[in-house]
Parts: sequence; structure tokens; C-alpha cells
Amino acid sequence: MIVQHLTCWVVTDGKAGMENQCIGLAEAVGITPVVKRVTLRSPWRQLSPFFRLGPRHSTAPGSDALEPPWPDLLITSGRASVTPALGVRRVSRGKTFAVHIQDPQIPPRLLDLVVVPQHDKLRGPNVITTRGALHLITPEKLADAAARLGPAYEHLPRPRIAVLIGGTNKLFRMTPVIMGDVAEKLANLAKCHGAGLLVTPSRRTGADNEAILRARMADVPSVVWDGQGENPYFAFLALADVIVVTSDSVSMVSEACSTGKPVYIIELDGGSPKFQTFHQALKDAGVIRTFTGELDHWSYRPLDDTAVVGAEIRRRLEARTGQRIEAPRQAG
Repeated sequence: MIVQHLTCWVVTDGKAGMENQCIGLAEAVGITPVVKRVTLRSPWRQLSPFFRLGPRHSTAPGSDALEPPWPDLLITSGRASVTPALGVRRVSRGKTFAVHIQDPQIPPRLLDLVVVPQHDKLRGPNVITTRGALHLITPEKLADAAARLGPAYEHLPRPRIAVLIGGTNKLFRMTPVIMGDVAEKLANLAKCHGAGLLVTPSRRTGADNEAILRARMADVPSVVWDGQGENPYFAFLALADVIVVTSDSVSMVSEACSTGKPVYIIELDGGSPKFQTFHQALKDAGVIRTFTGELDHWSYRPLDDTAVVGAEIRRRLEARTGQRIEAPRQAG
């Protein structure tokens, strides 16, 4: 029997990167989640996630309610959601299967399942490792975006290069020198290889860097998203023959590598040992290459972590409930 009534909560502090990973995983299980956003009140905000009161006592005013009926599946990510996860798991008396994405900074045995990338050192009997970050992207969503938005970009020649530009964060720096060099190399690809460029900057790119990028793209076949209307990010991934992405985001690199298309990364200043390990593992596996201004073609096994983890959670939920869960439909 296919279970249609299983419930799922996604609980985070509302940061898009965390929330999207949780929603993508819930969808990969085959369940549409209810999204809840929370902040912690004192002393939970400053202290360890361990607590003995119900989950509603740890969240600050303005947070979404964490009250019964408790969900069958709870997916959380981020420090602010660890305390509610422990609380819901305890007060549900075994009803809720609690999954946390990224290191919860507590013994993983206190949760039902913990999902971490391979470049994280956390390991345990109930810890699943992934090659990259979980995300919302599926072949079906890419096909839908291409069908809806693709006609607007039919004027661009092939090969088409999707260019995903991040920017400065706590670990990386996007400088005008780097942006100028990258913009020049992209323009040369358009001129020398007849490429069409599908470019999407982000808020972290910075106004000065974005101005450099737009100025250099002005006289080559390109589209630089201006932030208006529907975000064409999925469409760009679907329509591209090659993807170029900055190195500052595990999520963006993982999303690009889920397509199976050649992926080049733009090296920014800074970094960390975890990022270096992540990038090197993908390079060693033949998934990504450093962007040097040249174009090549290669193949690899796409990163399918979200689907793999979703299938494992579905298997465990089916064993727990004794009933079958319908897997999500895949395009193609």
C-alpha cells in the first residue's frame, strides 16, 4: 500500500542554503514538507543543544509553532534547529524520525540519522556521507525550467556556458582583479569559440565586480540576469553545455555537478581545508576542473547525493512503518 499521509517538517533558522537542502531531501524521499523557521531563546541560543523541556520552550517569539501532532519525518539543518530536533524526537515518543543535515555538534546517536559531506570528519553507525551538498535540483525541474524559459535564450549560440558567480563570504574573496580576468576569459570564449554565455551573479558578487562583468559581456553573445522576474538559475543549468562556477559555495558546485555536464570552477582568494578537500576530491574523481579560459568535454557520474539519501530514508521509514512510500517521479 502506498502511504499518502506521512508528514514531514523541515525546521531551520530560515537561511536559504540550509532550508533548500532540507526541502530537496524531503522531496527526494517522496514527501511534501511543511517548512518551519525558528530562532532560539536564551539560554538555548548560547548553550549546548541538550535540554529537558519541550521544543516549544526553546524557541523565541516569532518562531513557527512546534506542537503536536508530531511529524513522521523531521529534517533539520543548522545549529538553531538541533535543540528543536532533540525535543521533537523525545516528546514524540518514537513517532518522529529525526534527520539532521551537517554536523550537529552533538553525538550523532542522539538523532536517527545525520547526513554530512565526505570532507567533514564526523562518522558513526547512523551517519551518511555525501560527495557534495544536498539540493533542490532534479532532472524533472531542469526540464521544466528549460521548457518554460528556454525560448528567451534561443538567440545565444552554442556551446552555451552557464556562469554562476558567487562572491565574497567569510572564507573567500572576489576581487576586481579576479573578476576582470574571468570576464576577459569568458569574453574570449564567446569570440574565439562562438560560445553563448548565460551569466547569473549573486548579491555577494558586489556592485563593482558585477559592473566589471557586465561591461565585458556587453559586446559578446550573452545574457546577464538582472535580478528581475523569475530566477533563471535552473534554466541556465538545463540549457548549458558547460558550466563555470565560483569556488566559494559547496552548494553551487554540487548543483552544477548534479547535471553531469563539464564543470569548471573559478578559484577565488582564500578558502579553507574543508573546501580544499571538497574540491580536490571532485578533481581526483574527474568531475571538475579549474577554469583557465579553455573549453573541453568530459563525462563523469553526476552527483546524485540527494536522491541516494532520500532513497535510504524512504527505506528506513518503510521498515519503521511497515508500509510503502511512493518514490518521486524522475524526468526522462
